[in-house]
Amino acid sequence: MAQNHPSSLVSSHKASDSGLQVHLHPLVLLTVSDFITRHTLRRQQGPIVGALLGQHNGRDITLEHAFECQVVSGDQGAVLLHQAWFQDRLQQYKDVHKEPALDLVGWFTTTPPTGPEDQHVPIHQQILHDYNETAVLLAFHPASALAGRDNNGKLPLTIYESVYETQEADGDRSMDVDGQQAPLNLKFQELPCSVETGQAEMISVDFVARGGGNAANVDSSTKSKGKGQASQAPVADKASKEASSQQEAKALNDSSLLSPEDEELISSLTARANAIKMLHTRIQLLRSYLTSLPPSYLTAPSESNGTAIDKAAATGETEINHPILRSIQALVNRLPLLIPSDGASFEQESLSEKSDVTLVGLLGDLTRGTKNLREMGRKFGIVSDAKQHSRRGGIRNFGPVYGETDEPFEGHSIHMGMGMGTGLGQPYD
Repeated sequence: MAQNHPSSLVSSHKASDSGLQVHLHPLVLLTVSDFITRHTLRRQQGPIVGALLGQHNGRDITLEHAFECQVVSGDQGAVLLHQAWFQDRLQQYKDVHKEPALDLVGWFTTTPPTGPEDQHVPIHQQILHDYNETAVLLAFHPASALAGRDNNGKLPLTIYESVYETQEADGDRSMDVDGQQAPLNLKFQELPCSVETGQAEMISVDFVARGGGNAANVDSSTKSKGKGQASQAPVADKASKEASSQQEAKALNDSSLLSPEDEELISSLTARANAIKMLHTRIQLLRSYLTSLPPSYLTAPSESNGTAIDKAAATGETEINHPILRSIQALVNRLPLLIPSDGASFEQESLSEKSDVTLVGLLGDLTRGTKNLREMGRKFGIVSDAKQHSRRGGIRNFGPVYGETDEPFEGHSIHMGMGMGTGLGQPYD
């Protein structure tokens, strides 16, 4: 693989001496990635340029919001911001975000992994001159994003600050023949960056992560192919094709439907899997760094730092970085805090809590069983009473009771008295 050489616009000084610390919010990452995705899928022409809003408190810069910008062609084909449009849009964002008050702190664009190029300088100088003299540049690297795992879990972006340096030539000479100082040139210097998340952003990121759990992947080539065949097919085959397409759509919908419980489970498992992958990647990175150290660093610790560095440079091994080693040592020292000192008591306590949870579950099952038995007894009593009433009514009612029908007995007359006569139709004396 070809090695990427740094751009001529990137400062030769590796570490920034300004002390600036950039705090990047996930909402900016979502906005930038969404803008780049839409620009790529729609095959739009022109550069990708956007503004960054945040706060500048002392040596800390927060990047909280972002929006895309319109660009115009200036003199000699230079790309610049549309001045009137940009001022109106920036004022609108300031009116919306008043508490806390946000201001323009930088801009973003796409660059190669080597750093900014010459076409990025006019926009940066325009922002420095008209809006913010300490504006930063967020450079997104599409090539690094496509590389995927080769980045060792690092975000495919770099944040730069602008510095003015003299162009050194012929060694360390920075003065011309007349004794005057050489002109200053605009350079970009990398800044340290950390990701900071607020509560509202956590909800948004969680919503985006859950939205991908039930997304159905439909091949666009299959759809376009089906449309082309339908336009060339005879009319007699339309009904069969419509029926088959409806069946495929129904099968796709049935396969892609997930219950809320499944979506929550998928999002939880996905988050845990990503966390485990990230942890594994960071551990592998630490192991590769420690194994690349020169063996003399462990076998001969009495050597001076300069001697060890010279030997490492001569043998092609990794240079010894004591701040990194101290950070690794501090991380290793914190590992015993995660492991209980008394394993037996911890196991006993966890077993006790497990027993309490199981006991509560059993009591709940017993309560539900008692309730079901009581309900069954109540229903059994209702059914038993109904059966007894039906049996008693069946013994008494052999026929219609006199007086319940409107039709009289034909040819007979019934006389009620103290007794009953021996014949029908004859009065009792």
